[in-house]
Amino acid sequence: MNIVETGIEGLIILEPRVFEDSRGYFFESFNLKEWRDLGINQDFVQDNQSKSSYGVIRGLHYQLAPYSQTKVVRVLLGEVLDVAVDLRKESDTFGKSFSTLLSAENKRQMLIPKGFAHGFAVLSNEAVFYYKCDELYKPESERGIIYTDLDLAIDWMIPEDKRIISGKDINMPSLSQAEMNF
Repeated sequence: MNIVETGIEGLIILEPRVFEDSRGYFFESFNLKEWRDLGINQDFVQDNQSKSSYGVIRGLHYQLAPYSQTKVVRVLLGEVLDVAVDLRKESDTFGKSFSTLLSAENKRQMLIPKGFAHGFAVLSNEAVFYYKCDELYKPESERGIIYTDLDLAIDWMIPEDKRIISGKDINMPSLSQAEMNF
């Protein structure tokens, strides 16, 4: 497993070693010993999977402490623009976002630490997205930031007239108005 730094402390890209031949490919997406050796010490307790069509934007979501989640995310089918926003008030990168393409083809994963908002936009006809979390989902702790926040200025790579947004996500507050306790 190769680690790619993002410039934001704790937020990393994981690139697995992929073995390909005429039959297809094989790679380890998770190996506890190897992850521990890399300094990834979370105890993951919940796996989630979603399927979405082109234009869907999910996020930007997070859970308040003490239920905040570290996530490892990857794409099983298709391609997404994956976005993380640093909400740790004492961080030098507070309010900064990082975006990367995750796809079934590139097999990259992103580790998103506690204290980050997370979202993604589906760039392919459809995408199957996989999350590994170190805390259980607690609906009463869930919060979010509006994906169009002007201070974040995220380019979601989806034309405005093609965006598909849930009612919940369209009504999230801005970063400056969002409740957070990191």
